[in-house]
Amino acid sequence: MKFILASQSPRRRELLGYLLNDFDVASANIDESVLDQESPKEYVERLAQHKAQVIAERQDNSSPYLVIGSDTSVIFKQHILGKPEDLADCQRMLSMLSGQTHQVLTAFSVVGPHRTVTKTVSTDVRFVELTEQDIEAYWATGEPQDKAGAYAIQGIGGKFVAAINGSVSSVVGLPLAELQQVLKEMQKL
Repeated sequence: MKFILASQSPRRRELLGYLLNDFDVASANIDESVLDQESPKEYVERLAQHKAQVIAERQDNSSPYLVIGSDTSVIFKQHILGKPEDLADCQRMLSMLSGQTHQVLTAFSVVGPHRTVTKTVSTDVRFVELTEQDIEAYWATGEPQDKAGAYAIQGIGGKFVAAINGSVSSVVGLPLAELQQVLKEMQKL
């Protein structure tokens, strides 16, 4: 069985390495714009499935394969918080999250020649109170610039997290327990 991760994310690559010894990596390069009236759950599921489907379409159906696509979004009061455009945007996002609980939704989609399974995992993350100085100093590290919600739980941003209720690996980018179960089921087919 050939496994392909439809992501260039080093975090997802590292996480999948905990489940699989051997897999390929390919990038789907899709449009990640939010559609009108699309819920956060619909959004992450659509992107995860589209990423995996794009890579699956490049495969030879004569040999068995599973393509894994994933998408993670930070959600606050049903609003998707993307990557910050600049310091002001980072300040806006992290000020919203300060002292509050938000959700991190990660959807993954496993696409094979004859079946697709897509699941979403929601994790609650509670932040400590942040000062303007905390946010500016964090921005200066360079870490929040390319992170959804303007923080990385597995990095320096982890110091802002007071509590997590759910899957830590899902917040990083790939829900391992749930993905492992789906991979086992799909390999039996």
